Amino acid sequence: MIYYIPKEVFFTMKLKCGLLGETLKHSYSKQIHACFRDYEYELYGVSRDESERIIKSREFTGLNVTIPYKELAYSLCDEVDEFAREAKSVNTITYRDGKICGANTDVFGFISMVESANISFCDKNVVILGSGGTSKTAYLASKKLGARSITVVSRSREINYNNIYEKTDTEIIVNTTPVGMYPKNGVSPIDISRFPKLTGVVDVIYNPEKTSLIFDAEKLCIPHVSGLHMLAAQGFRAAELFLGEKLSENLILDAVKSVSKTCRNIILIGMPGSGKSSVGKEVAEILNREFVDTDDIIKEEFAPPSEIITEKGEEAFRKIETEVLSRVCREKGLVIATGGGVVEREENFRIIRQNGRVYRIERDLSSLDRTDRPLSKDVESLYERRRDKYERFSDVKIENDKTPEEAAEKIVDDFNAGDII
Repeated sequence: MIYYIPKEVFFTMKLKCGLLGETLKHSYSKQIHACFRDYEYELYGVSRDESERIIKSREFTGLNVTIPYKELAYSLCDEVDEFAREAKSVNTITYRDGKICGANTDVFGFISMVESANISFCDKNVVILGSGGTSKTAYLASKKLGARSITVVSRSREINYNNIYEKTDTEIIVNTTPVGMYPKNGVSPIDISRFPKLTGVVDVIYNPEKTSLIFDAEKLCIPHVSGLHMLAAQGFRAAELFLGEKLSENLILDAVKSVSKTCRNIILIGMPGSGKSSVGKEVAEILNREFVDTDDIIKEEFAPPSEIITEKGEEAFRKIETEVLSRVCREKGLVIATGGGVVEREENFRIIRQNGRVYRIERDLSSLDRTDRPLSKDVESLYERRRDKYERFSDVKIENDKTPEEAAEKIVDDFNAGDII
């Protein structure tokens, strides 16, 4: 059962909503709810006792609740919906007829997420990695979606990470563990290539936008989806409860795009001297973002790239470059200019694309600045060696044949187009 605020109450009150949790520094909830309707929504990172006081106070129209207070919220509710009852976890609270009413909108969010990616659970063998609160959500949603079998995997269960590969009939894998989540990007909980019948991969992690697990699914051409849609969809259903009305589900995609655009890095690759730094600085100024040049970081922390290459060799430089890229590209909302040879190492592909839209800056070879660039003596041969890699690493080609300002405008226009999900 879903509890709505009676309309006669809703129209005579000022909507005051918010999110209760312990650590909310990286929460997207305020931005997500702003996409649904213009009501007050604030973040409250508070203690357990203060969280209990707020819930009981009835000072709010509605509240979202996140880790670690979902079970506390459940215990304080007078009435709960079916999913909250089964999960013994509440993430949305409203007040009706003097009662504290709890709902679990995470199950709706999970179902909306997998349906958005056209991943069918019906009559499928589902494996859920992890046994925490989100695992319970995935289990309930999988049941509702008609899964044939559901296996929960953890270190201590009968099916664990040592014998999981014996389940060769696995068709859907859902990751609810934090493996691969920021700041420990680039790792995966399992090797999905060992499951020959996979038809879908779901990772509830949304930071980074693409985890190693998602990249693996992409490489194997397996339908896949990350957790940002689930986050937006559960917020959407909570907003319906706060407002007491049905909303257009198109708003979920609006919220996904809003958060993705805010968090996604803009990354520039291309030949040495093609103008990546000049164009990047202009993009950063237009969008009011921080600009980062990986070569400048290398120079500050180690030595000038040309010096490292001359004295220690290109491979030593590439190793340093990858280490710096790993640190920079796991962050969000930056404009990043990379070195010309970033495409020389295959591992950099996932690093720069995990949170980024990648722009390839092209310029006539005769116009490239070769100052202090030891690898650019035979620029034509260098370009031929890298051309296919530049194309594969990038999303969009940008001609920098006029001014940096004009090239920057092209990037901003593309980035703001609204179809970059």
